[in-house]
Amino acid sequence: MANRRILLVDSDAHSALALEQQVAALGCEVVSRFATEREAIESVITSGAQLAFIRLGPGDGSARADGQASWPIPVVYVLSEAEETALGRTSGGRLDVIVLPATNRELRAIIELAMCRGDVVHAVEAAEDRFFASSIDLLCFLGFNGHFNRLNPAWERTLGFTRAELMARPFIEFVHPDDRERTLEQNARVREGGQALAFENRYLCKDGSFRWLHWNATSDPEGQVIYSMARDITAGKLAEEEREQLVRKLQEALTEVRTLRSILPICSYCRKIRDDGDYWHTVEDYISAHTESRFSHSICPTCMATEMESQVQKLEGS
Repeated sequence: MANRRILLVDSDAHSALALEQQVAALGCEVVSRFATEREAIESVITSGAQLAFIRLGPGDGSARADGQASWPIPVVYVLSEAEETALGRTSGGRLDVIVLPATNRELRAIIELAMCRGDVVHAVEAAEDRFFASSIDLLCFLGFNGHFNRLNPAWERTLGFTRAELMARPFIEFVHPDDRERTLEQNARVREGGQALAFENRYLCKDGSFRWLHWNATSDPEGQVIYSMARDITAGKLAEEEREQLVRKLQEALTEVRTLRSILPICSYCRKIRDDGDYWHTVEDYISAHTESRFSHSICPTCMATEMESQVQKLEGS
């Protein structure tokens, strides 16, 4: 077994000394010993400890089951057989524990198991960090309290704010005022167990402009966090708006052309009509060529009085 650097937390000096001696017998080094966890956590980095042994007090099991994440190094909890029975009912097997008294073989096994688990956690965290850092999409952990817990560098490149600035204020303050109501409604649905799929809203940039974001999100109610991925679709939105403006202009132009085509140029004297080829046609010819109408000739009462009767009178007088 490799030489491990171990930190002990035990308010009982006698039991702490006994465990320290047993650990040392395995070739491990106890770098520090503390009476409280708070003191120990503050010295983890400076001590160079790789693993912590923490003595559980009565009734500590349920609290430790959810508090292990606060430690930056793997943790093994030390307890008695009676405390082990109580802990098993509250932790659901989520803790590395050693029940004392224990043999050297048992102690060696639990140390290596804890270190292996720690290596896996660190590997996962490192991969997660690389994924966050290299993603071109905007990734975030949003707490149920309305504040960002974690953001990747793409946020800074897209909006111009630093991640610290974005996490210092409620997320809704960065949303366009016209989009806030429906954004809060969507946020509430996700926190209740729903998902955000293809949700779109506008986010404030540091220069005062807004960018359109396309969201997919799901929640972890137990962790009180929403995991989200957003993509900047501003360019697509602008292109879509330009297309809509072009379509509107084309529709307006088509309407204008149709209006112009409905106006027929007609000679003020002979009443012939000019076609699109600049040829002049009689009314009868033009209408016959452009419609299914056919003409039957007759004489209206006015023309009968002014034209036919005068001609008849001329004929009679001659």
